[in-house]
Amino acid sequence: MRALEYRKDRIEDLTAGDEEELWRKYQKSRDTRIRDKLVEQYSPLVKYVAGKVSANLPASVEYDDLVGYGIFGLFDAIEKYDPDKNVKFKTYAVTRIRGAIYDHLREMDWVPRSIRQKAKDVEEAVMVLESKLGRPATDAEIAAVLGLSEQDFSHLMSKISSTAILSLNDVWNAGNDNEKTSIGETIESPHGLNPDSSVEREEIRRVIVQAINELPEKEKKVLVLYYYEDLTLREIGQILEVTESRISQLHTKAIIRLKAKLTSYRKGIF
Repeated sequence: MRALEYRKDRIEDLTAGDEEELWRKYQKSRDTRIRDKLVEQYSPLVKYVAGKVSANLPASVEYDDLVGYGIFGLFDAIEKYDPDKNVKFKTYAVTRIRGAIYDHLREMDWVPRSIRQKAKDVEEAVMVLESKLGRPATDAEIAAVLGLSEQDFSHLMSKISSTAILSLNDVWNAGNDNEKTSIGETIESPHGLNPDSSVEREEIRRVIVQAINELPEKEKKVLVLYYYEDLTLREIGQILEVTESRISQLHTKAIIRLKAKLTSYRKGIF
């Protein structure tokens, strides 16, 4: 059974003072006993993220495997977290855990090649259209470029939704292969970037923020609720009073638009 019952509000906290002291001690000593205590404290986050991710994946992808992948992300988050950055660890860890799960899913390459190609075709059509129009393209306009009816385009978006679920967390390398800036990640504070890399990273952030602000309102709401409020697609559908499949389509279109914007930026036509 997929563990959607794990919610962040059910994770017990240390008191603020105890938590801060624990992080200070670990920063100074790197004591494995303190690390293990932190892992124990925050391990429910892994189940929470794995449950949320699994809800949007085929049944062939095992929930327990996602938990295993997410543990690596939790360890990574604990090692790289800096309490001086004034970001809550839970917020930081969710991004790292989700990223670790998606990294392993990409390695599995479970999405059929034909579906990936169709997703690329849609992304290319959106990039060309929106660069020309200077505004978000409508479904009808995208469908026309692809030679599809609006109904067929809607079916296509449903088919490629699984590829969009994975794309938000791996968009851009900033400075070197170990530091990435993603659309869904705005809280990273990497150490050791040289000035040129830092400038590049900030420029990418600016482009991402601008691209998100230019999304149609419903697509923007879906991204905010999914990636920042950590709601499932089903929960978002209940809030917006539409079906889960409709939310999935809105999410997919938002990701495709953002990828198209970033591709345009890379090619110098943003």
